[in-house]
Amino acid sequence: MRAKRQPNDTASGGRPEQTLFRPNPRLKLKEQVREVMRFFHYSPRTEETYWHWIERFLRFHRSHSTPHSQSISPVEAEREAKANGGREDQVRDAVERVLTGAWRHPREMGAAEVAAFLSHLTTAGRVAAATQNQALNALVFLYGQVLHQPLGDLGEVARVTRPARLPEVLSREAVNRLLDAVEADYQLPVRLLYGSGLRLIELLRLGVKDVDEVRRQITVREGKGQKDRVTMLPESLLDALAAHLRKTRLIYEADRAAGVAGVRLPGALARKYPNAGAEWGWFWVFPAWKLARDPEDGVTRRHHLLEDNLQRAVKAAALKAGLAQRVTPHTLRHSFATHLLEGGTDIRTLQELLGHRDVTTTQIYTHVMAKPGLGVRSPLDG
Repeated sequence: MRAKRQPNDTASGGRPEQTLFRPNPRLKLKEQVREVMRFFHYSPRTEETYWHWIERFLRFHRSHSTPHSQSISPVEAEREAKANGGREDQVRDAVERVLTGAWRHPREMGAAEVAAFLSHLTTAGRVAAATQNQALNALVFLYGQVLHQPLGDLGEVARVTRPARLPEVLSREAVNRLLDAVEADYQLPVRLLYGSGLRLIELLRLGVKDVDEVRRQITVREGKGQKDRVTMLPESLLDALAAHLRKTRLIYEADRAAGVAGVRLPGALARKYPNAGAEWGWFWVFPAWKLARDPEDGVTRRHHLLEDNLQRAVKAAALKAGLAQRVTPHTLRHSFATHLLEGGTDIRTLQELLGHRDVTTTQIYTHVMAKPGLGVRSPLDG
């Protein structure tokens, strides 16, 4: 057994974990990171993001080697590694690194190297606070959950406080102008983003079974924070959605007739229901127009519509509508929340619709309402 329980270990990873899992030591570092993240059910997107920062950390310390490491000889490197109590494989790696300039394994680094990397991101890379914190989370996870060498205190660089930013919100009139300007192929998904308050990735991952036209609701599966929730399905979109699903059914049936692999399900579901991915209920509401090779298992199948497609469609519509604000798909979610509050929806109901863990996250929309507070009027208006 490589997994054992330990009491509420929150300091070693990026989230509270109740289990200490040791990856297979024979695997390469990237495979070890993946194994641990799969064990803790991190999303594929988080897995990709964390590895991106781990790789950048390793590249930084490969290209920013210390003068000491560049000047010592292989014999000196061997002597130093042995003096530091290194095992045979660690001594061999130290010599190899001097000879070839190869990567430094993160086990041979620690808090000082992490602090140097984060400082570089801030000073040379000029990254935002959220980006620096994301990089920190990835490295804390690497050292705490994969290598089991917690970093400890990182001093002042440990966590950057992000300044509070108000969300960008469109007026109802601006939303209507934007929606009217969206090209025909993207009308339905963009209107659903606004009408249901969905995040972009939540919309794209919708399966046919998640849309209940009778109850007028949409079920979001494993949204942010791995939580399920239910949100509204606008009645004004029912006819368009029904027509869209009829066309989608033809794509689904053509794929089945051609022997195309079904939707790839999460590991546990795929093992329990090996044929479910080929069922209509699991098919995408918004499938991609072309087949593609799945990077996860190498199987050619039909994925959902690409994020970039919708992002470009929203940007093009904003330009066409002559909107001055910077508009993204997430702007429609912000506008959905604000307009519901302005219409009298209570904050707790809105919290449930948006899937926020804490109501304080939802309360930020009270600051951008057309009539903030209790409808207070400016003294200039009499």
